[in-house]
Amino acid sequence: MPRNRFQDIMQHLRFDDRSTRSERAKTDKFAAISSVWGSFVTNCITCYNPGLHITVDEQLFPSKTRCCFLQYIASKPDKFGIKFWVACDLKSKYICNVLPYLRKDPNRPSGQRLSENVVMRLMEPFLHKGRNVTTDNFFTSLSLAQKLLRRKTTILGTVNKIRREIPQSARYTDRNEFTTQVFSTSAAMLTAYAAKRKKTVYILSSMHSVVQTDNTTKRKPNTVTLYNTTKCGVDVMDQMVQEYTVRRGTRRWPVAVFYNMIDMAALNAHVLYQACTGMQERRVDFLVELARELANSHMAG
Repeated sequence: MPRNRFQDIMQHLRFDDRSTRSERAKTDKFAAISSVWGSFVTNCITCYNPGLHITVDEQLFPSKTRCCFLQYIASKPDKFGIKFWVACDLKSKYICNVLPYLRKDPNRPSGQRLSENVVMRLMEPFLHKGRNVTTDNFFTSLSLAQKLLRRKTTILGTVNKIRREIPQSARYTDRNEFTTQVFSTSAAMLTAYAAKRKKTVYILSSMHSVVQTDNTTKRKPNTVTLYNTTKCGVDVMDQMVQEYTVRRGTRRWPVAVFYNMIDMAALNAHVLYQACTGMQERRVDFLVELARELANSHMAG
């Protein structure tokens, strides 16, 4: 394709009816791409049956486009970007469900935490199946564990030490190294593990009925060991989509979202290809063949 032809396509690329966008944008901040995005998310949910463990976390797609929901996160390698909430299958890294973060959501029930609302919305298609969801300390809470347990889903995640559900006796900081303290309720168990002299890790689990420590020097509880195994789903997925990406510089946020959607769709397509055919093919070879097949019909035309 000639360069000028490609630039002309990118200049006029739109994902909705521009004449009605201003009216739709009054109730939908994602109006410029919401129709295409909704179809993509629906296909992600319906085309794959995830395994026992699902990881929920955030993804910051690097971008400096001007939009009202652009985020700045100092701890990320790319400080600016558009944030997405992602539910990812632990084993295959398949993206099961994804939501954009659009700041204040008028549809969120009054009094419900943002973190609880996000997890329940992401997990809605996968509840009542006996699965477990792994979260970090932004999401994990006792009330969320109770809501999920009522819908036959367990949770495993770190808990922020300032959460009200942590008992006062568990806030003791000067613990002996590698010691474990366990607190339980009818819905979940809280493990307080001293990984270092003055550093205590709090793990909330509704899938464990008994907490046991291993026989190594660090005497790690089984809740901590399992959390370390299941916490990395979204982070690994994010690394994979950035390794082979179609992302290019743009000043339009719908195009930036479109780039991220293409990267996610390509990763999911590779997972589905391997699951359906049973063939193990390198992702880079699959992506090259996928791009060639998508381009062939247009080249023939």
